Amino acid sequence: MSIRHLDSLFDPASVAVIGASERPASVGATVWRNLSRGRYAGPVYAVNPKHRRLGDAPCYPNVEALPQVPELAVICTPPATVPGIVAALARAGTRAAVVLTAGLDAAQKQAMLDAARPALLRILGPNGLGLLVPHSGLNASFAHIDAQPGELAFISQSGALVTAMLDWADAQGIGFSCLASIGEHADVDFGDLLDYLATDARTRAILLYVESVEAARKFMSAARAAARNKPVIVVKSGRSEQGQRAAASHTGALAGSDAVYDAAIARAGMLRVDSLQDLFLAAETLARFRSNRGEALTVLTNGGGAGVMAADAAAQVGVPLAELAPDTLAKLDAVLPPNWSHGNPVDIIGDAPVERYVRALETLCADPAAQAVLFIHAPTAIVPSADIARALAQVPKSATARLMGCWLGGHGVAEARQMFKAAGIADYPTPEEAVRAFAMLRAYHRAQAELIEAPSAAVLIEPPDVAAARALVQEALAAGRTMLSEPEAKAVLDAYRIPVVSTRRVPPEPQAAVEAAAAIGYPVALKILSPDLTHKSDVGGVALALDGPEAVREAAEAMLARVRRLRPEARIEGYTVQAMASPAHARELIVGATVDRVFGPVILFGHGGTAVEVLADRAVALPPLNEPLARSLIQRTRVARLLQGWRDTPGARIEAIQAVLIAVSQMLADIPELAELDINPLLANEDGVVALDARIRLDPTGPAGAAHFAIRPYPAELAETVEWNGQTITLRPIRPEDEEAHVEFLSHLDPEDIRMRVFYSRRTMERSELARLTQIDYMREMAFIATAPGPDGQPRTLGVARALADPDNEEAEFGIIVRSELKGTGLGHLLMDKLIRYLRAHGTQKLVATVLRENQRMLALAQELGFQPSAEQPDPETVAIELPLN
Repeated sequence: MSIRHLDSLFDPASVAVIGASERPASVGATVWRNLSRGRYAGPVYAVNPKHRRLGDAPCYPNVEALPQVPELAVICTPPATVPGIVAALARAGTRAAVVLTAGLDAAQKQAMLDAARPALLRILGPNGLGLLVPHSGLNASFAHIDAQPGELAFISQSGALVTAMLDWADAQGIGFSCLASIGEHADVDFGDLLDYLATDARTRAILLYVESVEAARKFMSAARAAARNKPVIVVKSGRSEQGQRAAASHTGALAGSDAVYDAAIARAGMLRVDSLQDLFLAAETLARFRSNRGEALTVLTNGGGAGVMAADAAAQVGVPLAELAPDTLAKLDAVLPPNWSHGNPVDIIGDAPVERYVRALETLCADPAAQAVLFIHAPTAIVPSADIARALAQVPKSATARLMGCWLGGHGVAEARQMFKAAGIADYPTPEEAVRAFAMLRAYHRAQAELIEAPSAAVLIEPPDVAAARALVQEALAAGRTMLSEPEAKAVLDAYRIPVVSTRRVPPEPQAAVEAAAAIGYPVALKILSPDLTHKSDVGGVALALDGPEAVREAAEAMLARVRRLRPEARIEGYTVQAMASPAHARELIVGATVDRVFGPVILFGHGGTAVEVLADRAVALPPLNEPLARSLIQRTRVARLLQGWRDTPGARIEAIQAVLIAVSQMLADIPELAELDINPLLANEDGVVALDARIRLDPTGPAGAAHFAIRPYPAELAETVEWNGQTITLRPIRPEDEEAHVEFLSHLDPEDIRMRVFYSRRTMERSELARLTQIDYMREMAFIATAPGPDGQPRTLGVARALADPDNEEAEFGIIVRSELKGTGLGHLLMDKLIRYLRAHGTQKLVATVLRENQRMLALAQELGFQPSAEQPDPETVAIELPLN
């Protein structure tokens, strides 16, 4: 990933248009007009060997003839010319180029990239609309209109959608920090732009139109970092995928790529919307209402019908209406006529004067339950709508921050609608759109909350027998098999501590099945064993609840004959006989895993059984999973409500289901050859879970494994134990489970030590700040903690050293702090040595920090480790230090 020279793309000191023209309706002419006649204040140069002048401006024959090196170039020339032009720009020292040219073949694109790479010239495109940065007046595009300055960034793979967004935003009065069409994203892609915009002070929210993602880990790393800083909203095209590949398991068939995109977007803390219309709705909401965190909606209206429409829309999308406090209802009684609705929606009646609107809104905003108020107004002849809007827009900011507007009608409410927009109040044309926008906001806040979830440190999970599982896998692959038998698959589950029913494998002889059943105990289930029959029940290969020897014998004989008749080509290896598990109150679930072609290993959960495809109740998540993420996966399904229990049916043991999901996550990390897994059904009740059936397909190329996760899992291999001051301590990467211990660690630090480390003395932190410290992205950040048993025998944190690398991994800024009573004991040196060794191996080029001059202990430690003062010092109170690592 790289943000190098992206500042030259978004804030160039000068621009050249290569292929500038006067030919009507040409790309070169449009780009030249947008740049030369726009608000951009820097020098703009035209390059075209066919012209000496374009209007009043000189036109240069080539890059070499330009009077100065342009920081940014916009290329609108035929495909064959692009690699040579990029090479000339790179030699001259140009930092970035927007390639609008379409039709470059693979060889031409590669030649273009090869020409740019030595000079680190960044390329946006090819085959895009271009780039607009309204704050500086830069319009390096062939868009038909310019953009207004604002706080939204819009990044799109489709140039047409950029122009659509421009039209919509112009009509709505919404401005942008930038709009970029990435086209074929040969160089600059979503990951690069998310990294850049995450720290862009002018950008408050990022909107993405995504058709495809190639570098999944890069995209996820950048998206998670950006979503922690500001809202990121995604519209992803292609919800249905025609011609989905055939798969050997339910999971492989059901976990389509769009479901995986859903999972990836949610895991990154972003919000996915379904359409461009919803993207526009989300943009309006985030521009004007993003700080509101209400979970329930209060409707204030002058028309009962409009209130009912809003209530119906809320019920349809699962938005609750707020339960108003009795005191609030009493206060409304005092300011409203006797025939008001006496509930939510609050109908203040169509003859309401301006004062009634104001008093009703102020009363609602005094109720903590009414965090979000949707105001719906139908025009009447009693009071002009503009008078109402003017009065409501002037109520205290604490009230308008809770307010969403919906002015029903057209010309009669146009002035009122404009007043709301001018006051920064989100406004929607219909109650349904307003409610849908509020539902999106709730979903966004839930995704954000998931980013700061942390599992309990007290949960102990028995380690799996990885060696046993891998031995089964290698034995099958050595025999040339890619499908494990059912007993083998269950043995793998057992190795990962997933409860399975007792199962025996016997030859294809009915008497052998009878003997196995007697040994297990009746009743039993009998299944045909064949590597060619993935779904045995489809051919009558399953018999349940067999309660005696004759029943087993008859079922075995009939099953063998039926399968040989229906699938004569199938290889019959025998039967499996298993205890008939029918626990009371059991719900049938499915847990599975497969490998997505973009995001790598994924995990599926849902309603199981033979009707799994018909019910289509499932959700997908990206590994690695922990308790909160496993719980969230379960809650995204309809079967989650059944798991809670009803009437005299107790709830299922959710912790046991979570443990299965976490075990499958670990299995995917440990066994690269695991291509597909089905556990169906997994029976769950109040006592726990048990797997009745399991299928595992292998792939010798190893498409799974932690190295192929879209999100880098916890690097347990970096943990080590060392001797320090006569005791053994552990140095390891920090993990989300350390949050509680980290709170205790911070609470015992001396305020002066904290001030020396972070330049302020606060010892408490918001939950979101703690999450940033313990839930790190191991792709770009590392924090090593030192732990040792405390007085209670539980591990406690002694110190932490962390480093955050820039997206290019060129430079990492470090920080270190140890318990105040442990200063001067050498612990800091141990932690820093560990951090430096890791960063060197990770390819980081330089380690830097800014230290208070009075922090002599830290400066002495840095000198011991080989740090030197930087060439440039920011201010007299601090010292910038650096350590080359290459």
